[in-house]
Amino acid sequence: MPASGLSEQPFVRRRIALVGATGTIGVNCLDVASHLPDRVTVVGISGHGNIDRLVEQTLAHRPEWVAVTDPARAAEARDRLPEGTRLLVGEDALARAIGASDIDMVVCAIVGAAGLNSAWAALEAGKDIALANKETLVVAGSLVTDLAQRRGARLIPVDSEHSALFQLLREPGALGHVERLVLTGSGGPFRGKTREQLGNVTPEEALNHPTWRMGPKISIDSATLMNKALEVIEARWLFDLGPDRLDVIIHPESIVHSFVEFVDGSVVAQASPPDMRLPIQYALTFPDRVPGPTLRMPWRAMKAWNFEQPDREAFPALDLGFEVAGRGGTAGAVLNAANEVAVARFLAGSLSFLDISRLVSDILNGHHHDARPDLATLTRVDRQSRQEAEKWRSTTTMGQA
Repeated sequence: MPASGLSEQPFVRRRIALVGATGTIGVNCLDVASHLPDRVTVVGISGHGNIDRLVEQTLAHRPEWVAVTDPARAAEARDRLPEGTRLLVGEDALARAIGASDIDMVVCAIVGAAGLNSAWAALEAGKDIALANKETLVVAGSLVTDLAQRRGARLIPVDSEHSALFQLLREPGALGHVERLVLTGSGGPFRGKTREQLGNVTPEEALNHPTWRMGPKISIDSATLMNKALEVIEARWLFDLGPDRLDVIIHPESIVHSFVEFVDGSVVAQASPPDMRLPIQYALTFPDRVPGPTLRMPWRAMKAWNFEQPDREAFPALDLGFEVAGRGGTAGAVLNAANEVAVARFLAGSLSFLDISRLVSDILNGHHHDARPDLATLTRVDRQSRQEAEKWRSTTTMGQA
């Protein structure tokens, strides 16, 4: 091993498929790839509804194929793609493409439960996946991790917190010495507000994240702390630890991304500027570390890092995550489906901010729990939970705490 700590073995350029290219993670992934042409080749990309951006990305990066998963929108791209780029239409065509032998890694960046199908197809084909879609593990954690093990595929997390833990636990056997994993969170745009003060917040206020620039769904999840709840569930399956060995602490600077506490009392942390390109690059080049486009630590400008406990009364969604991490089974599919509908209803103005967690809690408590579901059961539970969430009506007045 050289003094730099990098492997002496030559790195073979990785051929990747990027699923969900038009979202925030997809855009950042393509930026990383463009800075690492000797490390990464983007073979294919996919999108669903943002055809204009998908075409722009295709013209800029010239992948061998581009997949449009919404067949009704495929015609919008057909005559606009460069020569040499094939158009694939529908989820089945995408699944076949990412399972091809010339793909080394699939970056799973589709938002929400919709990302499960492509992640499953990649793992079924034995492909390593760079997982930015936390809902894959929230919905089907035990099934996904079991499939990855059976197919010999690696799950490399892209969420900044889970990437941090993955980096901290690289030493063989390190997980066996862990006492606790601690995820950090910025606290979102409403950190410090009481439950009463949250009664009348607007979607525009909730979308105004103080640290990260993200899509609308994850921005609202950050505002409710549901995103941190989903991350607790994701960590439970990624690292095979019960919720009693997971914790969350608020860190508004978003510099420290996670802590690992070992059984001897030693605590180690991973820190870096809030730039999603770093965990993306780490996943793409793992196990190597190479120079890239990411932000560097502003050492001369730093003064202090702050930490505080999350307010579980004002943000009850967090406790739902620990509950679901403990229950397993169908609970994750129910929580995720209900939350996706609740967020959409809040953004559309038919649900108050506080009603997001109320809705999710009610749907979760009312469902018939199955401790050992198969994929078909999870699909059915997801659909039923969405239907219930659409019909749900608050017993409080809009804005009432």
